[in-house]
Amino acid sequence: MNFGPQTDEADSHAIMDAALDAGINLFDTANVYGWGENKGRTETIIGNWFAKGGERRDKVVLATKVYGNMGADGEAWPNHDKLSAVNIRRAVDASLKRLQTDYIDLYQFHHIDRSTPFEEIWQAIDVLVQQGKILYAGSSNFPGYKIVQANEIAARRGSYGLVSEQCLYNLAERRAEMEVIPAAQDYGLGVIPWSPLHGGLLGGVIKKEAQGGRRASGRAAETLADPTARAQIQAYEDLLDKHGVEPGEAALAWLLTRPGVTGPIVGPRTTEQLASALRAVELKLSEELLTSLDEIFPGPGPSPEAFAW
Repeated sequence: MNFGPQTDEADSHAIMDAALDAGINLFDTANVYGWGENKGRTETIIGNWFAKGGERRDKVVLATKVYGNMGADGEAWPNHDKLSAVNIRRAVDASLKRLQTDYIDLYQFHHIDRSTPFEEIWQAIDVLVQQGKILYAGSSNFPGYKIVQANEIAARRGSYGLVSEQCLYNLAERRAEMEVIPAAQDYGLGVIPWSPLHGGLLGGVIKKEAQGGRRASGRAAETLADPTARAQIQAYEDLLDKHGVEPGEAALAWLLTRPGVTGPIVGPRTTEQLASALRAVELKLSEELLTSLDEIFPGPGPSPEAFAW
């Protein structure tokens, strides 16, 4: 999602080349990425990269998403957003054009649509699969009960159902452990956490500020304004400094230890950030460190015990 808004096309292509050379083959985007007047820009950058050839498209598992309004900001025409059959059909064709490909490996529902029944959604998806425009469907930001509902209705229709869930999950935000991840595990879905550094909060933000680096912004800045939360992040950074581990790499490595997780989504703005993410794959966190991380960021506990008073 950084390609376009924060990283220009040339640097975006360099990052994708480096990722592919390193063995990363799942590239995730969404039709709205680019934001504002540039909605679709990120898909276009990826499509231009595919067009360079070199079997780039064949080597990539391509994932994108549908839901957001692709009209101009402030415009809200019927069926130009969400998951109606006509919008799914319109959106997939537009994404295919921007991505310069004839199929999408994983087509994800970016959010739940309370206005459209899953019977309609699956009918539209089944047609796209039959047409060869998509291979699989996944969800993003679904609560556990919607994962269940979606797959039970798919089963009744003889549809394949969801194969993955992309959810907000990291050390500082562990509510997915209560229902989302157990539901995904029970139904055989891959789990693809987004925002693994929680908007930069887990990337050593306090230390970077002290050293005159990039200051926290957005959600990270709001969190650090709370003295209790700031003390928690400081304890996290102090712990990792004691163990000689970079915070951002530790946060990614922690996710790779979690049951049910397939792999986190990383959104590097630079090749240096990509290199840091790659180092996390080789990082082995000790049991002592994992226990200490749990003490700083306690999870909700296993379900259904976590719901007990």
